[in-house]
Amino acid sequence: MKSIIFIETTKSGSSREAIKTADRLGFYTVLFTERPNFVAKREEFPDVHFMKLCDLSDMNVLRKEVKALILKGIEVSAIVSYVDPHSYTACTLADQFNLNHFSTEGMKNIQNKIQSRELLKNSLITPEYWTVATKEESEALEPKIKNKFPLVMKSPQSTGSKDVYKVGNLLEYRKRYHTLITLYENQPILIEEYLPEPQYLVEVVVHKGKVHIMAVIKQDIQYTRRFIVMGYKLLLNPGVKFSNGLMKAIKEIVAKHGLETGPCHLELRRKGNQWKLIEINARISGAGMNNMIKAAYGINLVEEMLKMALGEDPDLKPKFQKNVYMQYVTVEKKGTLEKVTGKSKALASQGVVEVYVKPRKGSVITPPLSMGHRYAYVTAVGNTAIEAEENAKKAAAEIQFWIKESPKEKITTVIQ
Repeated sequence: MKSIIFIETTKSGSSREAIKTADRLGFYTVLFTERPNFVAKREEFPDVHFMKLCDLSDMNVLRKEVKALILKGIEVSAIVSYVDPHSYTACTLADQFNLNHFSTEGMKNIQNKIQSRELLKNSLITPEYWTVATKEESEALEPKIKNKFPLVMKSPQSTGSKDVYKVGNLLEYRKRYHTLITLYENQPILIEEYLPEPQYLVEVVVHKGKVHIMAVIKQDIQYTRRFIVMGYKLLLNPGVKFSNGLMKAIKEIVAKHGLETGPCHLELRRKGNQWKLIEINARISGAGMNNMIKAAYGINLVEEMLKMALGEDPDLKPKFQKNVYMQYVTVEKKGTLEKVTGKSKALASQGVVEVYVKPRKGSVITPPLSMGHRYAYVTAVGNTAIEAEENAKKAAAEIQFWIKESPKEKITTVIQ
């Protein structure tokens, strides 16, 4: 019985799509998770054939669990993860069973945000940055940065915009330093140059040293208390100069990190003609990104990554090209969700290919403090990029969240 082991998943999105794909391809799917609620609601994961609750930070435990499966006669064909921060863990574990086809060292370098910055410190691609590990270092840095505001402060362990702050002066800098060291005790803090230029998400696959740009997506970012991406606009034809400069930058970034084979996604901003790396992650983007790429190009990226993990050559050639936009929905007030209306109407709207609503009745929902506080999304296509965006936003506006504190008030997405 051939199996694929997945190190963690989410309820939906790319990581769950990967499990469903493995199931469809006839593999026995195994999930190692550290989420007790997944085990408690086992019936919600029919595509997972075996689920095991375990400590994903303990390599000895993981190794023991893999050996136990092998002793039962299960043939492990691949060990993968589509969830931060487990991509490197999956590679390391796969190495120990001679199953790995991804670049372990590259995954390791990408996962460590400070190491990532250090590898590019002599390149124009990296923004100006500093790290502080103690209060003394934080105070000593103040004279150097006092005329460089605004800046961005974050923990190297942060994901999904959680605990990423824009600071405008020394008072805010000191306040956020205290916040971060309280949340991430004994961990260094990363301070970076703030770049106001538009941000682009780039999905990349590296196969045997060759870089493939799978999708370039312009992000609509809103900032109140956190950086939250509300819209994703896929760029079908960004232009020769744009594309050539981007490919050159990505090749340098990938080479510096040592990624010979594997997926990654990058967030970059273009300062004049110079691309600047905001962040790189060693996996496909989560949430609705796999389905967005499928709608745009007919490529099931999680399936092609599974092929690579199995040692096969992926098919990365687009089957067609369509304009696609993905719009997220947030709420403006905190409360207990009583009901959601408008999903069916949104799904029936012009150009819509996917509608996803995350929370269930009884869930506590809140205005966005991280990407995890985006509660629905709509993906739509159109004959033009403008039409795709209009279709997605119009459909997203149909989705209404009703909360207990304000039963007569409808809370919808903020469309700008």
